[in-house]
Amino acid sequence: MKNKIDVVKTLLDALPYIKKFANEKIVIKYGGSAQTSEVLKQQFAQDIVLLHTVGMKPIIVHGGGKSITDLLSDLGVDTKFVEGQRVTTKEVMRIAEMVLSGEINKDIVSLLNNQGGSAIGISGKDANLLEAIPKDFENFGYTGVIQNVNPKVINNIIDDGFVPVVAPIASAPTIDHPGFNINADFAASKIAIALEARKILFLTDTEGVLDKDMKLLRNLDIQETEAYKADGTIGGGMVPKVDACVEALRGGVKKAHIIDGRLEHSILLEILTSAGIGTCIQL
Repeated sequence: MKNKIDVVKTLLDALPYIKKFANEKIVIKYGGSAQTSEVLKQQFAQDIVLLHTVGMKPIIVHGGGKSITDLLSDLGVDTKFVEGQRVTTKEVMRIAEMVLSGEINKDIVSLLNNQGGSAIGISGKDANLLEAIPKDFENFGYTGVIQNVNPKVINNIIDDGFVPVVAPIASAPTIDHPGFNINADFAASKIAIALEARKILFLTDTEGVLDKDMKLLRNLDIQETEAYKADGTIGGGMVPKVDACVEALRGGVKKAHIIDGRLEHSILLEILTSAGIGTCIQL
């Protein structure tokens, strides 16, 4: 009987957050171990289906850099990175789009549907959802920077009762152009701003933002975040994530979270509990 009562208490603890975020859009950038571990993939899908079932509106934006690198290696295609971003030649662009839009996106959709959800997968090219220009064509090729987001297609998917799953490929303003490979963190940020999302979450392979003693920084504002970047506390692969958080906040999103995707049901722990996990950044 005690176990049953504990279950009820857990549900009651979550109730205020279910009410608070009902009908709110929550953008979730899905990547890292959570995207490669079979157990974590199943738990991720369960979390998203639960949020959707209780009335929230999750939007998934996924990466897939490791899968792209693995296939490029298998095909004997060279790939290189500058300042942590992939240099996207025309050949790499074809493979990136194939992996992101054709493989990973549809795997996530199937995963959500198999857990009882209703998901639809799209890329940033669909209905010109994401429009981009070159970041720096000479140095980065077809790696792009988003110039415009047309959220109508995502809003239509949400209004029809589905969970949108977005691959970070953008369209170009010219005909016969292969499109652009987009950093998924910044794609998620731009989409969150355009949709006027309540929250944005980034799943990572660390606890969150760590200080120089490797202790978790649970709460940050934009000024503190910029200071930690300036003194080197925040560096490496965490920089684009905090930059995407800051961009989203300045664009009107109320809170941004960087959480450990290696934890079981990390999304539910962040959204439906008072303690939360990871790092919360806000204005």
